[in-house]
Amino acid sequence: MGLTTIDAKLAAAFSGPLSRAVEEFTATREMAGEYDPVTGSTTTTLTYTGRGVFAGYRAELVDEQHILGTDVELTALQNETTETPQVDDTINGMTVVRVQQDPAAVTWVLQLRVT
Repeated sequence: MGLTTIDAKLAAAFSGPLSRAVEEFTATREMAGEYDPVTGSTTTTLTYTGRGVFAGYRAELVDEQHILGTDVELTALQNETTETPQVDDTINGMTVVRVQQDPAAVTWVLQLRVT
């Protein structure tokens, strides 16, 4: 089974049997930009979207140093995320503190922290 097939089957599962657990998300990233004389700012905001499953961490993984009890894990489909997530991006009001990719390059696994 090729990666294209895995992508398609996972996307179908996100739209079918898993659809009640899947949520759309909007993310933003502040980046350096050209000076805007109206706002006096030199930053610009990149916005991207995707779909994924938000879940809490298992109790045995929470160490209150690297993973807090309030942290959220987001598993997002790579082929439906319109930009590569990065640390310090904001997703649904939470800050991205860790970005991982599964070995098959089908999903992003993101650690989100309420700020």
